[in-house]
Amino acid sequence: MKVERLIKMANDISNFFDSESDKNIAAIGVKDHITHTWEPRMLRALLDYAQKDGAELSVLARDAVSRIQAEAK
Repeated sequence: MKVERLIKMANDISNFFDSESDKNIAAIGVKDHITHTWEPRMLRALLDYAQKDGAELSVLARDAVSRIQAEAK
């Protein structure tokens, strides 16, 4: 899967959770959705993209990815 598609998917998920007024809860929702539903290759590609650039990810998606990276350490 192309990274551009993964970026769009992550941003779409973030848009859904963005209606939550508590952005901490929203970021956890995005993180949980991605970690529980994406297959490992998709997740690795997104994490690689975020480490190299990440500019096209929404603020909420970047927050969720940061939380995924922190949990992986």
